[in-house]
Amino acid sequence: MISDEGQPLGVISLEEAIAHAEKAGLDLVEVSANVDPPVCKIMDYGKYRYKQSKKLHDARKSQTVIHVKEIRLRPKTEAHDLQVKIKHIKKFLEQHDKVKVSMLFRGREIAFTEIGRRIMEQIKAALVDECTMDQEPRLEGRSMVMVVSPKKQ
Repeated sequence: MISDEGQPLGVISLEEAIAHAEKAGLDLVEVSANVDPPVCKIMDYGKYRYKQSKKLHDARKSQTVIHVKEIRLRPKTEAHDLQVKIKHIKKFLEQHDKVKVSMLFRGREIAFTEIGRRIMEQIKAALVDECTMDQEPRLEGRSMVMVVSPKKQ
């Protein structure tokens, strides 16, 4: 048994523990049930639950959620359009999001995967300072995929 000030009261019967809690105007809470005899503490249970929920809320608030943004390209994407896409990727990386760059091949374009690889290498060269490569460009079905994430501070 532990008092509301935190001092151990020793091993006492359940009736005595309930009497101590009622005398203090607080609740008797079982802290550890796995030991013999179980450990109980006199405390305000409502206040305890409120503090626990606040701790949980603060823990969730401090968590960072990483989103995966996707940029889609084609092998026929022109140079200026490619620069615009690179600017978008940089903006996503500044927001601490991962970016999946997908090169889509339609129809007979699949025969020109080296063009797609060259474009992916251009993107990789433009982003070398801002990101780290999670996944190098590789062909998955009819698309080439590359994943980048922001550099750690």
